This record gives sequence, C-alpha cells and structure tokens, in this order.
Amino acid sequence: MLYRRFGQTDLNLSVFSLGTMRALADSETLLQTLKKAFDLGINHIETAKTYGNSQVYLGSALKDLGYPRESFYLTSKISPTPKSDNFRRFLEESLAQLQVDYLDCLAIHGINQWKHLEWVTQNWSMLEDLRSEGLYRNLGFSTHGPLDLIISAIDSGYFSFVNLHYYYFFQRNKPALLRAQSKDLGVFIISPADKGGLLHHSPELLLQLSDPLTPLELNYLFLLEDPCISTLSIGPATPQEMTIPSSVFEQLAYNSRQAIYSRLESKMKESLGVELCSQCYQCLPCPENINIPEVLRLRNMALAYNMDRFVRYRYAMFENAGHWFPGRKAIHCTECGDCLPRCPERLNIPSLLRDAHLRFGLTNEGGRRLWQNEET
Repeated sequence: MLYRRFGQTDLNLSVFSLGTMRALADSETLLQTLKKAFDLGINHIETAKTYGNSQVYLGSALKDLGYPRESFYLTSKISPTPKSDNFRRFLEESLAQLQVDYLDCLAIHGINQWKHLEWVTQNWSMLEDLRSEGLYRNLGFSTHGPLDLIISAIDSGYFSFVNLHYYYFFQRNKPALLRAQSKDLGVFIISPADKGGLLHHSPELLLQLSDPLTPLELNYLFLLEDPCISTLSIGPATPQEMTIPSSVFEQLAYNSRQAIYSRLESKMKESLGVELCSQCYQCLPCPENINIPEVLRLRNMALAYNMDRFVRYRYAMFENAGHWFPGRKAIHCTECGDCLPRCPERLNIPSLLRDAHLRFGLTNEGGRRLWQNEET
C-alpha cells in the first residue's frame, strides 16, 4: 500500500480508502469487508449518517476487530442544515452509532447548492464549538454541485479537504483539483469505479481500447498519477469485491498509458465526428433546465465506447435524484434554440438531445440514490 499526505489535515492516508455506502447487507458482511481492507493496508474508512445501517454495522465491526483507535482514520458525513442544533445532533448520533469518541474527518455531505454553503456560514460557530469539544478534528465537504460552487467552497476557508467526483471519463472538475492543491486541501476521489463508468462491468470495446490494462485499472492510474489527489474510494458490497488490482502499484511508476489515452481519444473523435461535444458548458443555462452537457457526455460515451449500461443508469437519474443529479431529461427540449449560438462547435443540440433520449430514455426505470433527505 502507498500512503499520501491528506492536505492540511496532515493525515497520512492510504491511497485507497474503504467507502461503506454499498456494504449494507448485514453486520457480518461489513466486518469481513473491513478486515480485508485492513489486511490490504487501508487505514481510512468513510461512511455517512445517511448510508442506511452502515454506521451501526461499522461501529460493531470496529469493536469486534479491536484495532486501536489511533491505528485508522475515520470519516463520516452529515447533511447540511439551516438549523444549528441539527449539526450537533447529527454528529452525536453518528459517534454513538460508530461507538467512537471522535471523527478524524467530518464532511458536510452534499454541498450541491449555494444554500448549502450558506448554511455552513450561518452555523460556523456551532461547527467550531463541536471541533473545540473534540468531537471531530478536520472539516471537509462532499459535493455533486457545479464547478463554480465547488471552487467557492474550497476558497471559503472553512474546509481542510474535499470529496470530489473526477475520473478519466469526467474531467470537468480538474480546476477544482488545482484550486484545492493551491489551498492545501486534501482531495478524496469518490466512486471511481461506479460513477466513474461502471468500470467493474466494462463493455468489450472499452476493454479492448484499454488493453493491456482494464478500464478500472486505467482509471485508478489516471487518478493516482495526479499529484493533486490523496486517496480514492473503493466501495465494495461484499468482501469478495474488496480488491485492489496489483498492476496498479506495479504500473504507477511507468509512463506507459499515453498510448491508451491516445487510442481512447481517437476512438471518441472517430465515432462522434462533427457531433462530438467538447464539454465546454457554454450551452447552459437551459430554459427547460436540461443538463445539456451531461446528456451529451453520456451520448459521447455510449457512441464511442459502447458504455450503454452506465449511460442508461445515469440518464435514469435525471428527475429522480434531486440536487444530487440535477437537470431534466432531454425529452423536455422545446427546440427554442437558446443554446445554439453559444455552442463553439455549432452542434445541432436539439437534434442530439432528441437522439440521446431515443437511445437511453425509453425505459420505465427511474434512478434513485440509496438515501433520501427531505430536509435538504
């Protein structure tokens, strides 16, 4: 295992962290998953108050395994709230469920809208009181929000780390990585296998394009070769999924991936031609609140790499996940033409949106997150 400094927290974290969102089956499953993670050298565990029974199971597993509290680092997340007392209540409930006296890292879970950052500002004195009482040591945030909000949160001075979505197939948040590095914030990449492209279940074409690596290995290496990034989440559902490809550590020292990146880029350009969306985001805002860049990113991935399973899974999230995955489905395009003059590629955006919905939206399936928080 390799270890890296987690920004200004000065914690020395394993470059892979155990995320527990999916390990929800029962306490024995989480115990065995946790034991395997420790055996692999992982010293950072991440959970959240809203991950079902995760904190309860994790607290029981940590107690049964008996590892000294100082031998691992523990992060949990609580939802942003306008009510000051809720910050204390949420944190104290998490500590009780985890059966620990403090968190190494507390993250505000989902600064996805501007009001969420405002709530932190309004309740800063409470958060400082909780830290001074020793209930947590470092404050950070997770986010599914727009880039300008993420950068504002980084610049706010409130946080020591950020849990961020950033992958080979989603590089929109690169400026946030650079800003975090300039502010010495630790960067924790969340869900690189799942939201990074369902890379445990990659289509044959993508496997061929990534050869001799798997797409998952390639994504891990892409992330770990970035000096801005401290640690990546592994989110297994079972102990059997708690694996780290040995080739990741073996290949990290070698600059042998450029040929694969070039092959992927060439395939993207060849497959999309004049319909390739470069993800400049100039088409926003959309009067119908369609997340045009994300719809077209998904279309890019499906047409270039046959990543239909991932694309259908993500497209179904529109209109079903609130501020965790904002925007409406492409079917709502009225062909108003508002986006057309702003597109530097001069794409026929309404036509591409209609095509995307015909390809991926004709299903009764609705995507949902594993939790719902009505208050936020």
